[in-house]
Amino acid sequence: MVMTMKKNKLILCDLDGTLFDTTKVNYYSYKEALNEINYDMDYDFFIKECYGKHYKGFLPKIGLNENEMEIVHKIKKNTYSKHLNTAKINTHLFNILEFSKNEYYIALVTTASKENSEQILNFFNKKELFDLIIAAEDVENKKPNPEGFIKAMNYFSIEPEDTLIFEDSDVGIEAAIKSKANIFKIERF
Repeated sequence: MVMTMKKNKLILCDLDGTLFDTTKVNYYSYKEALNEINYDMDYDFFIKECYGKHYKGFLPKIGLNENEMEIVHKIKKNTYSKHLNTAKINTHLFNILEFSKNEYYIALVTTASKENSEQILNFFNKKELFDLIIAAEDVENKKPNPEGFIKAMNYFSIEPEDTLIFEDSDVGIEAAIKSKANIFKIERF
């Protein structure tokens, strides 16, 4: 009989900019989606206003109504997988996660959709590393609200002081601070 010990520590990771550099994946996916409604997105605008943010937070800035936003988001989700070859994996962070998985639960907390999150994790053969995935559709309040992080801590019954969060964006760092967990900021990889 194999006995499994309950872990009492937790690692939470963001996806875009933390586990993977998905700048080009997201840019090309949104550019393709926006071209469908005759809008050409500039790369600099994407980096400044869009990357790492939920689509309902930045698509209104380019004048899209609710219906147009949903159409663009659906097309973006459907084209995401064909641009995965432009993603860059954070090998060092994945090495840390592999090394830590016997002592820590490992969860993904992201503003990306569950579908796109699973696509990139499967593309790089990393999905099995995660004990839980909390994506955009799993929370009512997106980052900088700490809801996703708190939901993950509650799921595992792990206190903030026993939780490490790996994040890269300002809104993600703000959410991590509000969750009262320990934070490691990813600058570049």
